[in-house]
Amino acid sequence: MPKPAFRLSLILSLAMLGVFIIDQNIKMLFVDGFRYYAECIDLILVYNKGVAFSMFAFLDDYLKYIQLVLVISILGYVLYLKKICYAFPAGLMLGGALSNIYDRFVHGGVVDMVYWHCGFNFAVFNFADVMIDVAVLWILLLNFKEKWCRQ
Repeated sequence: MPKPAFRLSLILSLAMLGVFIIDQNIKMLFVDGFRYYAECIDLILVYNKGVAFSMFAFLDDYLKYIQLVLVISILGYVLYLKKICYAFPAGLMLGGALSNIYDRFVHGGVVDMVYWHCGFNFAVFNFADVMIDVAVLWILLLNFKEKWCRQ
């Protein structure tokens, strides 16, 4: 059986890589021109220069470097904790974050495409954003239910 540090690194790396690859492939469909309009959800191309709800867009190019420092810090902290139960959700979060940061370097903003407008107008978001949200919820649950995270 592999050592815990190796297992943690492997799970973390595979989750990060998986989310990054899936997200970038979805985004390329929209950058290449795919669009879809429906009653409640439009799939459209939007470049978000900020973070959630376009906050901090005024930071321009500094935002991607600030986010990169945060991602590296989170990665270091997860490796420092050495708890395998955090490896997969942290991988989801970091993979999504790195994919969005990559967009900032390549496209000048995060490629968003899912626009919910059924009953109310919601923000435009992408697969990476969903994975980040799922990961944050998962990590919060692990913190409140310590018995789920013994390693």
